[in-house]
Amino acid sequence: MSKRIIAINRMYGSNGRRIGKALSEELGIHCYDKDLIRIASEKEGLPYEELVKVDEKRASGWRYPLDEPAQMAPQYRLYPMNDVLFQAESEIIRTIADQEDCIIIGRCAGHILGEQCLKVFIHAPFEYRVKVAAERIEIPESDARAFVKKTDKERRSYYEYFTDEKWLDMGAYDLCIDSSRFTEAQIVRMLREAYEGME
Repeated sequence: MSKRIIAINRMYGSNGRRIGKALSEELGIHCYDKDLIRIASEKEGLPYEELVKVDEKRASGWRYPLDEPAQMAPQYRLYPMNDVLFQAESEIIRTIADQEDCIIIGRCAGHILGEQCLKVFIHAPFEYRVKVAAERIEIPESDARAFVKKTDKERRSYYEYFTDEKWLDMGAYDLCIDSSRFTEAQIVRMLREAYEGME
């Protein structure tokens, strides 16, 4: 029997991560998010702190500082750390998907797994997300506005760079939910029903 995987992509401030965590508690299955970075760090033998810096960001010409030992390692010298992390996470995601039912947040998991998973996109109006961000990171709404725009831009750029698909192409997802229209409990219930209906 194939495993049931829910891949959640999300706009910043739409509470996609929070919904994923709540769903994992409801279903009693793992929710993989930043712990994928930790697994990749151990797998590749690279510093966790450096991988966090490039997580869900597209590659740039900058790699490690020249005095960083990992920069001089033959297997990484020609590749930006973003690429190294994406490839490592892709392998980890495929392995996990073969082993257990789970929820995976971001990291292009829906693209990586294709028809093997339920692809969900959590979104919400910009002003709603600004308010969520302002409360979450305790900054004025004026600063939250810039932060939400910057984070969305990074996520879109990352997704489109590694998938050659449009981040906001709703046709690429099986289920798109505006989190401002429903309570967290309602969304979790919807996703639970979708999960239970998966073959």
